[in-house]
Amino acid sequence: MQRVESEIARLIKEINYDEVSRLFGMLSGGKRLRAKLILKIASSSEKAPLLAAIVELIHGASLLHDDVIDEATLRRGVASVNATDGSKTAVMLGDILYSKAFTELVAFERDIARIIASSVTALSKGEMMDVKMAGEFNANEEKYLDMLYLKTATLIEASAEAAAILAGKDVSSHALYGRNLGLSFQIIDDILDITSDAQTLGKPSMNDFVEGKCTLPYIYLYRVLNDDEKKKLVSLHAKVLDEQDALWIRKKMQEHKTIEKSFELAEKLSNEAMNAMKDDVELVNILQTMIKRSY
Repeated sequence: MQRVESEIARLIKEINYDEVSRLFGMLSGGKRLRAKLILKIASSSEKAPLLAAIVELIHGASLLHDDVIDEATLRRGVASVNATDGSKTAVMLGDILYSKAFTELVAFERDIARIIASSVTALSKGEMMDVKMAGEFNANEEKYLDMLYLKTATLIEASAEAAAILAGKDVSSHALYGRNLGLSFQIIDDILDITSDAQTLGKPSMNDFVEGKCTLPYIYLYRVLNDDEKKKLVSLHAKVLDEQDALWIRKKMQEHKTIEKSFELAEKLSNEAMNAMKDDVELVNILQTMIKRSY
């Protein structure tokens, strides 16, 4: 990972603007899941660290734009760029990171560049769908999972697929692995948004629902509630929850085991990915670590 961080630092320095360097230095590196995935799949390739750095710039840009759209003041427990320097600056920094990533991407063979570039289009489409869906309560599981794939899983899928091309490995099995890893990872994150406290999350608990996002536990809960309870749940959508309302939602989820049902889907997707990569111990370990995150 040190080589990836060095490549990221080099790319930021090449932008040749102190303000970009300052703002980028404020961003928390996060888990670097996509970079780690590329390095593990294409460990033999000299180009793997640069590809990993490019993907992390793209991911960072998407998070900057996400925070502006969601009006989020925290990112990974620290103040977001839009909170400290304004939304205009955050959007422009995201644009710079995207542009630099695409500038470097042209150095790769056509198939790799196309896969990564196409995933950014899909990611942006998923973000737009997410914003649109937040306008009203969504109880459609398929619609939610389609959005989740585009917004979150597609870049992870593309990272695994592109790395497989770099390494001369089977592309389809690695793409399936990346897709399912991305989906199951986000479903676990959706669960943790409900079950973890603000200190652990680095943002307020149950923040997704307050922002208008109906994640799987809410979708599954809506299905099993009676008519009056459904009306109550919908009435709380996209509103700041007081302690009593938050407790009511959690109790109903516990009663109907909607957290467990959501986890079952994440586990199913994870098992499919593990089966596709059953001969690669390191990739299996990534999935096992992810799925075992406490909820």
